[in-house]
Amino acid sequence: MGTFCHRKFLRVCSIFLLQLPALSLFAQQKKYSLTDFVDSAQRHLPVLLQKKTLVDAARAGVTDAKHAFLPTSYIGDEVTAGTDNSIPGSYIGFGVIPSSSSGVRSSNIYQSAIGNIGFFYNQYELLDFGLKRSTVRNAQAYVNLSQADLDRETYLIKWQVSKLYLDILKNQFQLAIDRENVSRYETVYTVIQALTQSGIKPGADSALAMAELSKTRITYNQTYGAIRELRQQLGYLTGIPADFIDIDTTQTRGYLSALGVMGPADSTSIARNPLVDYFNKERSLYQQREDLVRKSYLPKVLLTGVGWARGSSIDYTDNYKSTISGLGYQRFNYLAGLTLEYDLFNIVHRKDKERIARNNTLASEYGLQQQQLSLANVGNKAEESMRTATKNLIEIPVQINAAQSAYDQKTAQYKAGIINLVDLTNASFVLYRSQSDYVQTLSDWLLANLDKYSAEGNIAQFIQSIK
Repeated sequence: MGTFCHRKFLRVCSIFLLQLPALSLFAQQKKYSLTDFVDSAQRHLPVLLQKKTLVDAARAGVTDAKHAFLPTSYIGDEVTAGTDNSIPGSYIGFGVIPSSSSGVRSSNIYQSAIGNIGFFYNQYELLDFGLKRSTVRNAQAYVNLSQADLDRETYLIKWQVSKLYLDILKNQFQLAIDRENVSRYETVYTVIQALTQSGIKPGADSALAMAELSKTRITYNQTYGAIRELRQQLGYLTGIPADFIDIDTTQTRGYLSALGVMGPADSTSIARNPLVDYFNKERSLYQQREDLVRKSYLPKVLLTGVGWARGSSIDYTDNYKSTISGLGYQRFNYLAGLTLEYDLFNIVHRKDKERIARNNTLASEYGLQQQQLSLANVGNKAEESMRTATKNLIEIPVQINAAQSAYDQKTAQYKAGIINLVDLTNASFVLYRSQSDYVQTLSDWLLANLDKYSAEGNIAQFIQSIK
């Protein structure tokens, strides 16, 4: 029974779509399909270019994370001139305190000496207990999140462009109905004017008919204005000038059948929905950061090596020689060491950072659950709207046929003088309302399909079906 009703629905709707008045506005302009608008928006909007650039920056961050673990190597040479007075004892160096080697004597000597030193220093983290791997994975997780953010923004723009497209489509259908309504009242007014001039009908009928005709023209202008506003918004999103936007309605007859054959979404498509995937990637990033925090506060084993060469104008017997004799290397040394490095307060810092990272992970998990709940709600509401619209689309053709028949009869009765103008305008209004109801219901059905398939992650299929 359900299959029979569905086929009947598609057949009846297709017939009445063919009966909609032809939309000939801006016939000389290029007509755009929904796919054209979506593609144009993806190329035009700076926000997408911004997010693409952020993805590139995140990818560069992965390379930076890998390079951060290269050995630390310094090479240098220094020439100095100054005194050489020192005394036994140790002190903690602070960088700004210069050192003197040797120079331990009973009194100060203020004669300056020349010396130079060349050095090479290298340090490598021999063992970091997985810190490097965790750092690179964290950088890659950020790339994944940046890409997911780009995909989410693109998906939302596709959804927004599709809604605007359907709104314009609805208003263009409505504009055709409004134009037909204006034409119908113009005919009525012509008939009434002829009857009035011949004395068959009172002059008040002619005035009332003109008022109704003027009202239909106002309604037409309002619909036309709404289309212009929607085109401006679509032009903002796509970069296509509003005056050049015209929707391709040649495939209108295929909407219902194309969407009717689309089956229910599977769980994989829902999981791949960019609106859900963003929060999955965000959660993965924070989980990876938890791991990075743990690895960051583990001990490090450092392999260090240094070599240096010195020259001085003071010889080993503490005699001051000529200044120039201090230039050039006279002594060579090297030193290698294996260092275990650990901050005793790391356990405190680690717990603080882990608490921050864990709460961020929980917040992301709740964000994921909220997004899934919201999309499920959108999908459920769309399903209910589709059921209602489907039933009404089957019923409305009956209403339109009856309204058309009633209007034709009332027109004949008015010409025959059987009824008054009020009865005729009421019949005309019922016909207009029936046609408008059909356009509104068709629009509701299409928008419900858009929301349903968008919530399920299948907006690309919807766009391809709409063409």
